[in-house]
Amino acid sequence: MNSKIKFALALAVGLSVGLCRADELAEKGRDVFKKNQRAIVTVQVVQKMTISMPGAGGNPREMKQDLTGTVVDASGLTVLALSACDPTSMYASMMEENNQFKMETELTDVKILLDDGTELSAEVVLRDKDLDLAFIRPKSKPASPMAAVDFGSGTKADVLDQVITLNRLGKAAGRAYSASVERINAVIQKPRTFYIPDSNMTSTGLGSPAFGLDGKILGVFVMRTVSGKGGGMSMNNGRPDGMTSIILPADDVFKAAKQAPEAKGGTEKKEAAKEDKAK
Repeated sequence: MNSKIKFALALAVGLSVGLCRADELAEKGRDVFKKNQRAIVTVQVVQKMTISMPGAGGNPREMKQDLTGTVVDASGLTVLALSACDPTSMYASMMEENNQFKMETELTDVKILLDDGTELSAEVVLRDKDLDLAFIRPKSKPASPMAAVDFGSGTKADVLDQVITLNRLGKAAGRAYSASVERINAVIQKPRTFYIPDSNMTSTGLGSPAFGLDGKILGVFVMRTVSGKGGGMSMNNGRPDGMTSIILPADDVFKAAKQAPEAKGGTEKKEAAKEDKAK
């Protein structure tokens, strides 16, 4: 057998192995997608934001946003990235040395949008600035238990491992469910464990969950920021050095979720609470 034939056979075998691996990844990814897609929800928030700095007024501006949330239990408790729904603390950390920069954000309306068109009025019940997590609950009990991701049985990942991420697309795409394949670029151990995902552009957004190929939850995409002290904003490879997207491990999300209180509910419950205090 001459060298050209050997090379062609080796190339054919290599391509065949590559295709088999790609097919296996796609199958595992579809399994994750089918099992967990309905636990990924669109969270629609109305933000009233006030920014003041020299030369700029402090008039509030209202903006409506669609964010991605992951349901963590059947009652509708949902986690999303705090920096997505309330970026105040993120920018305050980055602009720490600029005492003249001020930002205030108020969430005037929060809704969980389900794929059947149902809108659940919700409220933020817990904010964790250190972990960049926000937890919301429906103000009224859902008509039926909601699909949820089991954060109590998470998995781990190593450098260059592939993970499956899920997301809800925007209004123009019919808020369809979507899935992407990401790769872990780095595993950070201190001050706490978290994962740095590949920076390639995909449909993955803040609040999206990441799953291992074993089908278990790895964590949730959030934003990590560090103080801007000591020389203002610096850059690293053309990007702000003080902030990066990370995957926060499932165990951290699970522990934080345990601290989330019940929703205060609608106006009727608030008025009842006031009457009880008056008595």
